[in-house]
Amino acid sequence: MAELDLVRHGQASFGVENYDELSSCGHAQSRWLGEYYAQSGLTFDRVVTGTMRRHAQTADALLTAMGGQPVEIVQDADLNEYDFRALFSAFGESGSASGLVAESSMKHFYKGLRQVLQLWSEDKLPGRVPETWGQFQARVERARLAIQGVGGKRVLVVSSGGPIAVFTQQILHAPAAAAIALNMQIRNSSVSQYVFNDSAMSLVTFNTLPHLEQTERREHVTYG
Repeated sequence: MAELDLVRHGQASFGVENYDELSSCGHAQSRWLGEYYAQSGLTFDRVVTGTMRRHAQTADALLTAMGGQPVEIVQDADLNEYDFRALFSAFGESGSASGLVAESSMKHFYKGLRQVLQLWSEDKLPGRVPETWGQFQARVERARLAIQGVGGKRVLVVSSGGPIAVFTQQILHAPAAAAIALNMQIRNSSVSQYVFNDSAMSLVTFNTLPHLEQTERREHVTYG
């Protein structure tokens, strides 16, 4: 069986116009994860990321900290995050993305996000959306099957919270509500591990932070 490490990007720039950029904390999280892999003697023979800037920055910082492994990085847009701003806009003026993104309370933002995702999964958002929940599910499945089809001994994938949640939900054959609940839990730079062959995939661990276990790094555990 091959092994897959599915990593969520480091902390992005929450609350600013360009969210798709790692914060200084996000760069540190990614670097520390790479150092953890290097210290553990782990290597990857395949690396796949989404096409978002925060995915590329996370992979670059991680691989650099591992010593700059000579491995090709393949990008797959099917691993990109859903457009949360568009979903908030489709929810209506009272749940507009601009208000929630600018909100100082992360708790407030995620409370709104949970509500929006629930409506999206039920096709009940009143406004237009760039993709349906079904289309989102379908592209995550395409990405997962592509990873399985190519194979490898140990594969690194860098993506976002939404695709990682759906990826895991599909493997567990769980309902949409499970994907939403998982999405709310996934921490920046966390690692979810799976084993797979070309016909099956199983979950081993979910949402772990082995590189942030030291007491002095606990303040770097983030969700955004």
